[in-house]
Amino acid sequence: MYKNDVKYQEYLKILRKELIAAFGCTEPIALAYCAAKARETLGSLPEKTEIHVCGNIIKNAKSVVVPNTGGLKGIEASVAAGLVAGRSADKLEVLAHISDREKSKIKKYLDENRINVSRYCSDKQLFIDMTVFHNGDTARIVISDAHTNIVLIEKNGEIIFKLDEQKQREDHEQAYGMLTVFDIVDFADTVDIKDINECIERQIEYNTAIAKEGLKKEYGANIGKVLLNSCTDTLMTKAIAAAAAGSDARMSGCELPVVIVSGSGNQGMTASLPVIEYAKAKKTDKERLIRALVVSNLITIHQKTGIGKLSAYCGVISAAVGAAAGVAYLDGADKSTVANTVVNGMAISSGIVCDGAKPSCAGKIAVALYSALLGYNMCKNGQHFCGGDGIVGCDVEKCIKNVGRLAKEGMRETDEEIIKIMTEK
Repeated sequence: MYKNDVKYQEYLKILRKELIAAFGCTEPIALAYCAAKARETLGSLPEKTEIHVCGNIIKNAKSVVVPNTGGLKGIEASVAAGLVAGRSADKLEVLAHISDREKSKIKKYLDENRINVSRYCSDKQLFIDMTVFHNGDTARIVISDAHTNIVLIEKNGEIIFKLDEQKQREDHEQAYGMLTVFDIVDFADTVDIKDINECIERQIEYNTAIAKEGLKKEYGANIGKVLLNSCTDTLMTKAIAAAAAGSDARMSGCELPVVIVSGSGNQGMTASLPVIEYAKAKKTDKERLIRALVVSNLITIHQKTGIGKLSAYCGVISAAVGAAAGVAYLDGADKSTVANTVVNGMAISSGIVCDGAKPSCAGKIAVALYSALLGYNMCKNGQHFCGGDGIVGCDVEKCIKNVGRLAKEGMRETDEEIIKIMTEK
């Protein structure tokens, strides 16, 4: 693939857009970002806040610790943190620079001011509509489809900014529709390292740091430590444990940033850390590692394109399949082997449900990675699943479309039941 190819440039844009730093689980942080933007638009700290959010925001903000808040959890805590101390210019790192003095103010604000949350029922997978009030003034911010994608800003009922969502959706579909597994491998083979070095190096640095933190301290259910202490001491175990440990830390409020993929820190760690661990053990040179991470990240994104940012389908399945494809590439596998690794991984583990962000995500990462790496080991032994076996399509692209359909359309009712279960008193 040549530099002046449209596809080359679009793949670059996708990587740079998706591989960004986030401080804290992205759904609570999206709420904090929206709140910070609302306060800045209002021009003062509001006395009342009304929020309408989709079910997936409720699901993913319910049980995870909001960083820099002293251990607070939930939608109201996320919003209060953003209102009191968030800096919207930092986007998904909106809560990264909160002082100790500001932390104490967050709990006080929660106790003294009204934050009313209700569910917004629609087909939107990611939606936040927040209105803040102070002394007769109002400000409204609407975020849709992506965590920092502001589509509407109003002040006292007057529209300050409105995004053309139809145009944005068409542009997105055109760009992401160019992704194919074979072309991703071609791109990884030929991309100028200087074009991708910054975002991939940051991913290696940030995600490795939080994995080490998760193995060093006590976080969540300590899945990473459990794996190292109870399973056979193999490279596969170490690779899985690294990703699980990163999630252990992140879901329990660790105050370190992560480079995300497809809007998710857990997916960002799952897609990258196993590949990094395999490269380290095999003493692979840095350039090969970077190219393998291009494969892993883009294949993860490719799978998620048909699924969407949030659904009842656990996103770490896609990321684990991406990681296994990255490991295969690292080993010098050809395009067909990479494609068969993707098919095998999806065939084995598709169907694990997402019941929100919380400590058990680390366990799901471990299971997903074991299944995906098993899929690659099958390929190394000349084995792969065939078209017509369950949801497996006639080729890798059809298989990815099938899983996208299963997750986005087939699991709608599953998502509703999960949300009902999680919100029952």
